[in-house]
Amino acid sequence: MEKISHILIPVNGSPEDEWALSVAGAIAKRNKAKVTVVHVVEVPRALPLDAVPAGSMLGEKILDAADEQARHLDINVNVELLQARQAGAAIVDEASALKADLIVMGLPYRNEFGAFQLGDTSNYILSHAQCRVWLVREKYSAAAETGA
Repeated sequence: MEKISHILIPVNGSPEDEWALSVAGAIAKRNKAKVTVVHVVEVPRALPLDAVPAGSMLGEKILDAADEQARHLDINVNVELLQARQAGAAIVDEASALKADLIVMGLPYRNEFGAFQLGDTSNYILSHAQCRVWLVREKYSAAAETGA
């Protein structure tokens, strides 16, 4: 099994972020790997890419929460707030720039038209990432199935 030296964890403020951080943290401790947590603020095409969109403050709060959880898990992390047109492309580019060996990301159980669906971001990452990708999906529940 190849050594994992750098793990990238994209977060978006969902409860699955905690699961992804816990899983990645255990792997990082075992491999003495670096961990980078990123949040991507998607900038609408109507604005310049370096504009400060409304989601920037929320992104900072999401990263602060991830940093706090990492401290509780005794994991050293670097946090980064990125701005991009599409989150998936930004995450893949960041993983490549950091030479990450693994992306660990949480995702909700999304049921559309009677079948589980990946979102655009996770689908893009799975299709384009040059490293391993682990998805930590929310557990299935009948409430998610019925939309209740």
